[in-house]
Amino acid sequence: MALAERLFECFKDQDSFTLHEAYRENADKPHETVRARIYDNLNIKFERIAKGVYRTIDSEEACVVIEGDGRDLSMIQDESIDCILTDHPWLDLKSNRGGTRKFAQYDCFQYTQKDFEEKARILKPGCFLVEILPAENENNYEYLYQIKQFAKKAGFLYYSKVPWKKGTFVSNTGRKAKNTQDVMIFSKGKARNMRYDKKKSDEIGEKCYMSGCKGMLPTEFDVQAVSKKDRIHQSELPIALCEQILDYVTYEGEVVLDSFAGSGVVGEAALMMKRNCILIEIMKENIEKIKRRFEGKIWFRTVIG
Repeated sequence: MALAERLFECFKDQDSFTLHEAYRENADKPHETVRARIYDNLNIKFERIAKGVYRTIDSEEACVVIEGDGRDLSMIQDESIDCILTDHPWLDLKSNRGGTRKFAQYDCFQYTQKDFEEKARILKPGCFLVEILPAENENNYEYLYQIKQFAKKAGFLYYSKVPWKKGTFVSNTGRKAKNTQDVMIFSKGKARNMRYDKKKSDEIGEKCYMSGCKGMLPTEFDVQAVSKKDRIHQSELPIALCEQILDYVTYEGEVVLDSFAGSGVVGEAALMMKRNCILIEIMKENIEKIKRRFEGKIWFRTVIG
């Protein structure tokens, strides 16, 4: 049993517990290791109620929202995240403008090598990084290639790219009609064994798994885009798309990170599928929208300023 699970099982029936009690119950582990596992799971499995005093969280899954810059992941422990699923506000000045209209109504940027080094630091070995990216065009093809090079240099392996077809939505900007974005998937090193190996399982009479996500990825994710009247963020992803992606690359109880949360939809999808989630969002107005999205739901634990 993982140490965090052991701690939870040990204290789940108590009103609270202290660090000293946690050390005593896990005398075979260094104090700093016990303390780190508690800190890693704050607002997920444990809640701090006083200095050195904690209690377990009744709900098995939780969502934590951090107000901050999603490019600064320094508050997240090394190899503590099971999946990163994010849609960064990508900077493409030509594609994001049409005549006098500016399509992206929020601050945008382009990734650097440091961004992928940080993603690699916090992601567990074999786990997946999923980047939602624009479809390739004459303005962004060099940047999209650069993203792959950043990822490779940071220790990620290119796993697959699956188009997201936005249902019946079609835009007519640029040189051709558009209704897709790309779901680009990387693994940190060799992908973990999630894919069921039916042939080998039948041969030896027990379940066997091979490297890769939980199933053969589709040729495309065909999911209707969120309508203007229903969305709370300009580039909001549909919850069905996030659920489908998470079903391929995560298990129940794991921790998902969206470092550019926007509307918070990744958090809602994660919780609906019994995953924990950490959301990072820089804009206060979006934080308030995320709070309203989760209003009245016990899964939503806290907002950290």
